[in-house]
Amino acid sequence: MLKKAILSRTLDGDKVECIACARRCRIPAGSHGFCFVRQNKGGTLYLANYGTVAAMQIDPIEKKPFNHFMPGSYVFGIGTSSCNWGCQFCQNHNISKEKEITGEDMSPEEIVEIALRNNTKSIAFTYNEPTIFIEYALDIARLAHKKKLYNLFVTNGYMTPEAVGEMKGLIDAAVVDFKGNGDQKFSNKFEMVQSNEPIKESTLAMKRAGIHLELTDLVIPRVGESLEACTELCTWLYENMGSDIPIQFTRFHPDYKMLDYPPTPYDTLKKHYDAAKATGLKYVYIGNVPGNRYENTYCPGCGSLVIERQGLYLTGWFLDDSNKCNGCGYKIPIFGKPPKTIEHKEIVSIY
Repeated sequence: MLKKAILSRTLDGDKVECIACARRCRIPAGSHGFCFVRQNKGGTLYLANYGTVAAMQIDPIEKKPFNHFMPGSYVFGIGTSSCNWGCQFCQNHNISKEKEITGEDMSPEEIVEIALRNNTKSIAFTYNEPTIFIEYALDIARLAHKKKLYNLFVTNGYMTPEAVGEMKGLIDAAVVDFKGNGDQKFSNKFEMVQSNEPIKESTLAMKRAGIHLELTDLVIPRVGESLEACTELCTWLYENMGSDIPIQFTRFHPDYKMLDYPPTPYDTLKKHYDAAKATGLKYVYIGNVPGNRYENTYCPGCGSLVIERQGLYLTGWFLDDSNKCNGCGYKIPIFGKPPKTIEHKEIVSIY
């Protein structure tokens, strides 16, 4: 379905500039941007995949991964076709590399109804980059807020200040994935991203907009595992976002055009964990390694275990009603309360 884009600027000669993502594609009439789905029709920019859902699933919120926003809750995630990056390691390449618009047509009302019917607490725009379908995401978000649901972005952060301005008041939380420690040479070669500066700029803009933020860093062996780049990134986070910003170092699994690279060794992830802690960050995690002790949350005050996880599931909660450590009373920056019962559940796939 075509819908007029809200993030565009008219140029001379029926050209338009898309101002949703940091590529700021200048698109002649009859053509499209890098993402294929933002298209110039007669001098007007349209979102061509509005309402066409290519993937949807209900998951624990820890899968997104959020560790400090509504822990233990479930989220309804949706995604569409295509992307604004060209990652050679994409695990959702079946939809993100799609150059045709495929999926099931679903209105914003239908999305919110599915989320409510399945007792989720939030809707996540995920699987492919939500910035490229921001008009659809924000229409859903408006309805979701009316029904007391939270709205989440799982994003590469490669967006414009104008996009963040539209998100303000509608998107409650975001996970920004820097990938490869945010190393520029890595991004140029393996993600088709000219500069990582827009990611930092949008991350700061989201913070100013009051959006809850968490960071992930996909650590890829041989090409995206520099401890120097890791320290540089974490120092930037500490200086600009504060010591409470959570960051998770996630294990790479071979996929798409990088099948000949090995999974990230745990020792490599642990070195990244140690480097991040050394910069002063208090909440550092290791992800995609079920059962490791660093998927848990520990109190910076006394070192006690305060939230226990097993893979994607919450198995222990040791905070009081104010989210203070039961051991020493240190306030942990967690948004939300634990579910009434903490138990294992199967992931429910609905697509």
